[in-house]
Amino acid sequence: MFVARGIVGGVAVSALDERRFERRCMTTGTVLTQAAAFGTPEAEAAADAAAGAFPAWSALQPQQRSALLLRGADLLMQGADNLCRIAQHEVGATPEWIRFNIEVAQATLRQAAGLADAISDEEVEGGPDGVRYRLIRRPAGVVLGLAPWNAAVTLAVRAVAAPLALGNTVVLKGSELCPKMHETVAQILIDAGLPDGVLNYVSSAPEDAHAVVEALIAHSAVRRVNFTGSTRVGRQIAEMAARHLKRCLLELSGKASSIVLADADLEGAARAVAHGAFFNQGQICMSTDRIIVDEAIADRFIARLRLEAERLCGFGASDQPPYGHVISLEAAARLQGLVEDALAKGAVRITGGETSGTQMQPTILDHVAYGMRIYEEEIFGPVVGIIRVADADEAVTVANDTEYGLAAAVFGADLTRAGQIARRIEAGAVHINGSTVCDDPLMPYGGVKASGYGRFGGRAVIEEFTEIQWMTERDAPDHHARS
Repeated sequence: MFVARGIVGGVAVSALDERRFERRCMTTGTVLTQAAAFGTPEAEAAADAAAGAFPAWSALQPQQRSALLLRGADLLMQGADNLCRIAQHEVGATPEWIRFNIEVAQATLRQAAGLADAISDEEVEGGPDGVRYRLIRRPAGVVLGLAPWNAAVTLAVRAVAAPLALGNTVVLKGSELCPKMHETVAQILIDAGLPDGVLNYVSSAPEDAHAVVEALIAHSAVRRVNFTGSTRVGRQIAEMAARHLKRCLLELSGKASSIVLADADLEGAARAVAHGAFFNQGQICMSTDRIIVDEAIADRFIARLRLEAERLCGFGASDQPPYGHVISLEAAARLQGLVEDALAKGAVRITGGETSGTQMQPTILDHVAYGMRIYEEEIFGPVVGIIRVADADEAVTVANDTEYGLAAAVFGADLTRAGQIARRIEAGAVHINGSTVCDDPLMPYGGVKASGYGRFGGRAVIEEFTEIQWMTERDAPDHHARS
């Protein structure tokens, strides 16, 4: 069993009255982690600590902040074995997935460290005679980062890396499903040399999460909020932030489509689509939910995709299936409900669908159509639906027939045509001849429609986590100004 505490002002702390909540195994009921159950007073203390650390941290030379983030990237890899061990117990993730997480998190820290030149003054031409214009870029203040469980290392790091690099201090609110994972990630970054209070970690029991988050958003020192998670919770975060006039960045649910054109490399497309649909048991916001296939090649493509999916099957032989577990028995039951609804309405099972506790075989359903739950709802599991279409125009129509718009893919040999189709898809990221599960911290990433707004990654984060001030400068007072 693990024990997880909060971190406030650089010190590991328990909740008041030693309140704790338990993260239990969904199949056996065994207690996996006992974690500090913070209430609003402890959360507010974490925000106070961040506010106290802000003046000194924001005054550091950017290169000094960058050096600490680079040190954190190195320490993450040194802690890989421990992170894999914790993740396997708390969320059923495979070592392959966690090591992939760590690699992306390292790249995220290194990208953020490269933002050292972002906090600067810029003189702008164009002012009237005798007046100089300057644009002053500066840190926003305290940033609240809310991280999910499914990519625990990557997304916890992403919630804090750019804010820290740009001179902000941070309160990280961890997921109730992986409190030890998120505490460990925060502690690794602190061990890299972050001064006390620059990064604080808060955990809460599920029943207290709403109140704790609302108290943090309402705190006068908190100036920015970033959240990665479901659209349902994202709407709540946005409403809270709007009431307090706090700017927020939201990366929310997705329902990624992969379009397979008639001229696609079917074997390569099948491999990429299987990766996009089943990696980490499909529990990734950018996982492929729908495969939109030209009818002319559908049967041949499906035969290849089936081989790829069945190569990943074989649970029961060990406690750890190739792509891990789904997060809970409730999640497995929901996935079964999606499959059964689709089959009852005319879909055809190509392979998979069997479950054992929180293990589920990769599942492919053909002839998915409008009116089935699986057509509209985010799946978030190792299930994918195939929709057959007559041509590329119908494929684009189907791809856009969703409230979400996070990621998509197009497979085709004619790159010019594939690119033209990609430009018509309503999604924050579209990949040509590649998996929808694709992340590069050098690039801005986020969604449209109900998949959120704002962008992590690249230089887009500068706008998200800094303020800009317009300054005018005159050599002498303006005697012509009127009161």
